[in-house]
Amino acid sequence: MMRRALIAAAIVIAGGWPSAHAADAAFTQFIASLWPEAQEAGVSRATFDRETRGLEPDYKLPDLILPGRPATGAPSQAEFVQVPADYVREASIANLAGEGQRLLQKYNVALTKIEKSSGVPATVMLAIWGRETDYGRYKLPYDLVRVLATQAYVGRRKDTYRNEFILALKILGEGVVTRKDMTSSWAGATGLTQFLPSEYYKHGVDFDGDGRIDIWHSVPDALASAAQQLVNKGWQSGVRWAYEVQAPAKVDCTIGVPEVTKPIGQWLREGFVPVRGQKLSAAEQAQPASLLQPEGIYGPAFLTTKNYYVIKEYNFSDLYVLFVGHLSDRMTSPLPFATPWSASKQLRTKDVEAMQRELTRIGLYKDKIDGKAGMQTRAALGAYQKSAGLKVDCWPSEEVLRSIEAAR
Repeated sequence: MMRRALIAAAIVIAGGWPSAHAADAAFTQFIASLWPEAQEAGVSRATFDRETRGLEPDYKLPDLILPGRPATGAPSQAEFVQVPADYVREASIANLAGEGQRLLQKYNVALTKIEKSSGVPATVMLAIWGRETDYGRYKLPYDLVRVLATQAYVGRRKDTYRNEFILALKILGEGVVTRKDMTSSWAGATGLTQFLPSEYYKHGVDFDGDGRIDIWHSVPDALASAAQQLVNKGWQSGVRWAYEVQAPAKVDCTIGVPEVTKPIGQWLREGFVPVRGQKLSAAEQAQPASLLQPEGIYGPAFLTTKNYYVIKEYNFSDLYVLFVGHLSDRMTSPLPFATPWSASKQLRTKDVEAMQRELTRIGLYKDKIDGKAGMQTRAALGAYQKSAGLKVDCWPSEEVLRSIEAAR
C-alpha cells in the first residue's frame, strides 16, 4: 500500500501535472509494480515484458483523475443524454433489423443450437451484436492494453481496471488474439459483443470447437458468449423482455421503479392495456413485471419482465435495453412502437446532477449522483412534483429544475 502511495505521490508536482517524461517514468514504475499480481494470475514473464515494453498512458481518455486538472468524467454516452426518439431512432432500427434478418439466415445453424442450449432467442443475441459493434462493421478505435493500463493508473475506478489489465495480458499470453486485433472502446470493452477481459473469462464460450474462445473473429463464439452472459445473469427461457402497453390516463408515474413489481395480470386489471389488441396467455399474465415509462407520462409505456433487467446488466441503461429488445422484435415483425415518442428535450448532465443533489438533500432520492435521468431519478422527480403541487409527469424539464432550485 505504501509503495502504491509513493508512486502516486511521485507523479504530483506542485502546481499541476508533471512533464511527460516524469509522468511516463512514474507510469512505467507503476506498470512494473503489477508483475507479482500478473504472475499470480498466470501471466508469463515473457508476455508481461513483451506487452508492457514501451507502453505509454493515454491521458486523452475520459474518466481519468489527473493531479492539477479537473476530473474528466465519463463521456456523455448516448444512452444517458439522448432523448429516446434520438437513441431508438427508427431509421437505425430498420437498417439493423434488415441486416439482422440476413444474419439470422447466415448463422441459422449456430444460432439455433445456441438458442436451444441457452434459452436466449437468436434475435436477442443478434440485437446485442448489432448495438455493440454494428455487427462487427464498427471498428473499435483504442488499444485495449493501453486503455486498461491508463485507467488502472489514473482512472476513476483504478482497482477494477487493475484486474482487467492483468486479465488482458493473460488473454494475450494464451494466443487467442493478437495485440493488433485486441481493440476496444474507451472503457475497455473488446470483441464483437463488447466484453471486458473479466467477462471473457466468466462468460466466454468456445462454440465452434476450435479450442479457443475467440470473440474477436468467431461470430458463433461471440454470440454464444453473449447468450451465456445473459444466462449467468439470470435469463429466463420463454419470457419476453417487455410488453408495450397503454397506461391509464391517471397513472402514477412514481411507481415506475423495479421495486414495484406485480403479476402482469394485475397490471392489466388496473387498466394497463397491451397495444394493438395483443392477447396475453395465462402464463404471461402470471409473470412479475415492473412499469417503465422512459419519458415519464409521455411516449410509450412498458411492463418489463425479469429478462429486461438481465439485458440491463449487459449495459445499465433503459434506452440500451429498449434498443436491443425492440431491434430483436423487429427482426421478426415490421411494427414500430405503437405509441410514438414525444418531442421531449433532455436536460444537460450537470443540470440532472444538480436536480439529483437537491432531491437527495430533501430525502426523495437515494441513488447515485450521476446526471442520468434513470428510473429512480424520474420517480424521485415525480414525488417532488407531487409535494410541490406541480404537474406530475416524472420528466426532468427546465421548469421543474427551476422549481427545485428556487425551493432551496
